[in-house]
Parts: sequence; C-alpha cells; structure tokens
Amino acid sequence: MKIETLDLNTLYEQEYDQWLEETVKILKNRQLDQLDYDNLIEELETLRRSEKNAVKSLLLQVIIHLLLLQFWTEEKERNSNHWSAEIITFRVQLEDRLTTNLRNYLRSELDKIYQNACLIVNKKVQLTNLPDRCPYSLEELLQKDWFPE
Repeated sequence: MKIETLDLNTLYEQEYDQWLEETVKILKNRQLDQLDYDNLIEELETLRRSEKNAVKSLLLQVIIHLLLLQFWTEEKERNSNHWSAEIITFRVQLEDRLTTNLRNYLRSELDKIYQNACLIVNKKVQLTNLPDRCPYSLEELLQKDWFPE
C-alpha cells in the first residue's frame, strides 16, 4: 500500500502516533521514495537534542550531589546517605541512556556542566569553597560505586 507524502504530512500534524507507525513501515520496507523527509529530519533532530539534554541533566545532578556530599560538611552527617543514594540513582539512569556519542558529548561539555552545578550549589547552600575546575573525571562521575574520599 502506497502512502502519499501529502497524507504523511497530514498524519504528522493530526495523528502523530500513526505517522510514526507508517514511517517505520516505510523504512522497514525500504520505500524511501515515500518518506516524509522534512518531518522525519525534524523528529530525529529533536530526538538528538532530547537525548543530549537528558544525559546532561543527569550528569548535572550527579555533580551537584557529589559537591554537596564532599563540601557541605555541616549537613554531611544528616544527608550523606540520601545524597549517595541520589548519586547512584542518577548514575543508573545515565548508564541506561549512554552511548559512545553521548559519552563524548558529556566529555566535551563537562566544564560547562560543572560550572552550572557550582552555580546551583552556591545558590542553594552558599558554599564558597568549591574548586574552580571539576575535581572529578567523567569516568569517576559515571562509575556507580565511586565516591570522593
């Protein structure tokens, strides 16, 4: 059954799930001349941005909680178990999403992510003793059972 591009455009705007289903069928059948290229490209770009934002957000949370755990000494005794559990939770979620490309993306963004984590921690608890540069390697940040001394 041939689906016209115009019909796919209409599906995209009115019945997104059906558009996805039809697009997958077209791809599986290698009927590339029937693809709705413009909307497919838009969806793939959105997916890429979404995945990057998701892993960046999770790594940001890992760093925030590591900074709290390591540098907010007044609250460490009361909150360290909670912060440690949160760190592990975010790492597990990262592990489920991480690909080689996304790992490379995080490596290239680590300095920015760290600076944002510092801004958040400073605003939240007014810590002024945070290092200027990220004291953790990406490998340490992603390792489920690693914690700073």
